[in-house]
Amino acid sequence: MVKDNIKYRIIIGLLTSVAHLPLRVLYVFSDIAYLSIYYVVRYRRKTVRHNLEMVFGTADRKRIIAIEKKFYRHLCDCIAETVKLLHISDEEVDRRVDVTNGEYIDGIIRSGHSVVLFLGHYGNWEWVQAIIHHFKEPLVGGQIYRPLRNKLMDRVMLKIRSRFNLECIPQKKAVRRLIGVERSGQKFVIGFISDQRPLGSALHHWTQFLGQDTPYVVGGESIGGHVGAEFVYLDVEKTSRGHYRLTFLPVVPDPEDDGPDPYTREFMKMLEKTICREPAYWLWSHRRWIRRHDQ
Repeated sequence: MVKDNIKYRIIIGLLTSVAHLPLRVLYVFSDIAYLSIYYVVRYRRKTVRHNLEMVFGTADRKRIIAIEKKFYRHLCDCIAETVKLLHISDEEVDRRVDVTNGEYIDGIIRSGHSVVLFLGHYGNWEWVQAIIHHFKEPLVGGQIYRPLRNKLMDRVMLKIRSRFNLECIPQKKAVRRLIGVERSGQKFVIGFISDQRPLGSALHHWTQFLGQDTPYVVGGESIGGHVGAEFVYLDVEKTSRGHYRLTFLPVVPDPEDDGPDPYTREFMKMLEKTICREPAYWLWSHRRWIRRHDQ
């Protein structure tokens, strides 16, 4: 335990020192990291290429490579931006993260409903927590997360993700915590990153996503249904390097679609449109389609 605490303090100390650098300097390191990760380390190059070819085909090889390279540049930028959360002012974050309609969430809270906020691994999801600045109504804000296997790195990421005092709720504790919030008379806005692959024991729900048979998680819709929450999608646009536009959109399932989990599947359709608008900013290095529906 003592050794872990020392390691944690060393890592946080080093990362905080780096975070004191201006973003323009961090982007220089990002450019260097891109060259190393893409050309030398070749981090998950086969996975990224395989995923892109599954979605966009193999006919236009130049397009695939262009998306691939842009993805890796963006991934390196995301790493730099995430470290920067350890030392960045609210003013700078607000200049870089444009939330277009925070009043929409305020209206839902005033109407007496909590909010399940669906989002994906798109843009820089670690900067999404800045949305809490744009709500005027009292609420409990937080995000559901899957703890990392490496407890030391999990502790480091929790430190980074607490930059805006959002509550980080482990998946296994989400139901009890959010139902407890409702019973206390409070309302919540909780982010669910819902494009991740379910654990192997939970591959029960499938849909078409980016042209592929894709398993999906149902936790957000299940919890939201228990407490009468409203379902909202966070659309993310990367407007320039280090600048993002976030827009809240209602998740409205097709009334003629009588399939299961209508809000989750509608969210995935909305995320698909976001990805197709600018593919490079989705997390293509994720092993999303390693299982088939018939397995």
